[in-house]
Amino acid sequence: MEERDFFDERTEQKTHMLTCTKCGVAGEYSLNWLVRRKKKQLNGRADDRDRARFAKAQSYMVLRDDTAMCSNMRCRKRFEIAVIKTMAFLD
Repeated sequence: MEERDFFDERTEQKTHMLTCTKCGVAGEYSLNWLVRRKKKQLNGRADDRDRARFAKAQSYMVLRDDTAMCSNMRCRKRFEIAVIKTMAFLD
């Protein structure tokens, strides 16, 4: 079995306070995250090795955006998102 068989996958948007590295203006930005939540149970075709991997698996989310466009009308430049972790585990 592959890792994606262990998770339900969907895209979510979350807002974060970021500061533009070009002009220094702070603002709220909506960023796209890929959320993978662990399924309740495995399907019937899993062997012992797959069950062991499934027991260790955790729900997590991965940041899909690596840049954001500045919300300041005078700047409007793209800046790199470096202050947010690109992966986070969910409880």
